[in-house]
Amino acid sequence: MAKTDKTIEKTEDVNLFRKYWNWRKAKKASRKKPETFSEIAMSWIKTILGAIVVVMIINGLAIASFVVPTGSMENTVMTGDFLFVNKFVYGPSTPQVVPFFNIPLPYYKFPGVKDPKVGDVIVFIYPGNRDEVEPTEFQYFLKRCIATAGDTLKIINKRVFVNGKEIALPEHSKFLRPIMNDDSLRTFPYGRGFSGDNYGPLRIPKKGDVINLTVDNYFEWLVFIQREGHEISKFGQNIYIDGKVVTKYKIKRDYCFGMGDNRDNSDDSRYWGFIPYENVVGTPIIVYWSWDTNLPFSKLIDKIVSVRWSRIFTLID
Repeated sequence: MAKTDKTIEKTEDVNLFRKYWNWRKAKKASRKKPETFSEIAMSWIKTILGAIVVVMIINGLAIASFVVPTGSMENTVMTGDFLFVNKFVYGPSTPQVVPFFNIPLPYYKFPGVKDPKVGDVIVFIYPGNRDEVEPTEFQYFLKRCIATAGDTLKIINKRVFVNGKEIALPEHSKFLRPIMNDDSLRTFPYGRGFSGDNYGPLRIPKKGDVINLTVDNYFEWLVFIQREGHEISKFGQNIYIDGKVVTKYKIKRDYCFGMGDNRDNSDDSRYWGFIPYENVVGTPIIVYWSWDTNLPFSKLIDKIVSVRWSRIFTLID
């Protein structure tokens, strides 16, 4: 009896599958093929929009492609390297930007396997220039994490120290000039007088840290607090956050500090500030293509000649 029951169940499953398959075939056959220009155009639009949605989902959740735009990380990665980026390790997210149009989207980031650590090469959403609450355009940057939330960073004559311990130079890092101290007017934070070569000491903000606010350090923390979502102002000797007089501010997020391996040719955290952990989207895995991105496709032969075959399949660390 049991065998008969199982046979009946299998037969019913097969019949259900056949019914579904026949329904799908009939539905597909009943679809009217686009004939007019407007129908053909609408069909193409639907196909393109579907492809964009698929790309957005894949880019947000797992693996994304990233093109290195500048030489700030040379020779670890080179301008024109095409990288696969692991977005799962620091937490996948809903789509952050509309592909091809570079329109930023509100997004939710899921928990990751780990937080950034010292030495990681990270891809992140650029937080904006030192004096900008929001960047003028959505951009992904690539740097090396050299300090994390709660660390104290100091640079002495280009040598990097974290919590009093010197951090070894990455294997492919380089310097292009002697020690300079004439860029203090553009370094972060505003008014501290650090230079790119002699910097700090500076504590990297950690969630829960409390800052003592005074009229003397108001401009140092002004943009930072605005980026955390608050209104801040100063009137006389009083500082106001969200309309209330305050003398302290409690930090809401964890941050890290990024620098380029090409230390003297890198626009990085020394000049525009801390990177929120939630802005860190992934770490590069491998170079899958590399050529001169400055050459137009009208010079196709030169572009093909510029391919760096030795870079392809290079692992990034």
